[in-house]
Amino acid sequence: MVKLNKIYTRTGDDGSTGLADGSRTNKDCFRVKAYGEVDEANSAIGVARLYVDNIELDRSLARIQNDMFDLGADLSTPAAGDNDKALRVVQTQINRLETELDALNADIAPLKTFVLPGGSKPAAYLHLARAITRRAEREIVAMIREEEINPLALKYANRLSDYLFVAARWCNAQGKTDVKWVPGKER
Repeated sequence: MVKLNKIYTRTGDDGSTGLADGSRTNKDCFRVKAYGEVDEANSAIGVARLYVDNIELDRSLARIQNDMFDLGADLSTPAAGDNDKALRVVQTQINRLETELDALNADIAPLKTFVLPGGSKPAAYLHLARAITRRAEREIVAMIREEEINPLALKYANRLSDYLFVAARWCNAQGKTDVKWVPGKER
């Protein structure tokens, strides 16, 4: 259980940070970058939720925010030592994302062109969260080159960016008010 009595510890003043297993690493390593990007995407989802007026979508996003803390915990726990008590992303979390994504996407007409990030306020923030999630995914891929991780962590991040794209379109009147890309329009 997490217990935070004191927010500042001064232990990071040297540019290092503590990982979930108690070890320390540099704040600019791939692992810290990856879970930092997950945290940023989670924050963007929190902003999007301020504008989401559909209770089911809001509940789904709340569950996702919790899952993202699980993802951050997974990424912050080195695989070395095979810590049996480590919190890891599991397939059921990915399955739920896919089910909810499919349900949202069922209400949306197929794309005939790319869409620009924007439209409604919740859609714009969900697109922002999607872009940040993609950046997190790239950091996770870079991290994989350096060390072993739970493969479901990468899979979750990939599926989440898909979910956020579809959720953004759904918030744009099920895609009807998406902002369409018009190639070469401003030439």
